[in-house]
Amino acid sequence: MLTRMFFAAPVVSRRSTSGIAALTLLAAFIGATPAQAGEGMAVGSCVGSYGSVSCAAYWGPRVDTHIRRYVAPKDEQLEKEAAARERQWVARCRPVLKQDRYGVSRYEYAAPGCEFGRTQD
Repeated sequence: MLTRMFFAAPVVSRRSTSGIAALTLLAAFIGATPAQAGEGMAVGSCVGSYGSVSCAAYWGPRVDTHIRRYVAPKDEQLEKEAAARERQWVARCRPVLKQDRYGVSRYEYAAPGCEFGRTQD
């Protein structure tokens, strides 16, 4: 979520002066923002070459970047029902892998609608 964006105007002067001015502006922005917005995350950087410097800063809520794996609780009744549906589908459709003229493996079924998981006519 982008809440604030700050760009420093190009500073036309000596290289060291423009870099110091840009870093000062960036530090002032990042330093002032946490007190105003509460807990969050600040990111900023400056780029430039001789005669011009541009700085950008971002302040936003702290984001949890950790990826967690969700494991659904097992329900034996649901697993039994799914296995019964699978057996019924296989008995009706009898899937067979065959290669087409381009060498791509494709399933062929004995009954219509099997490619959509239909278990009965």
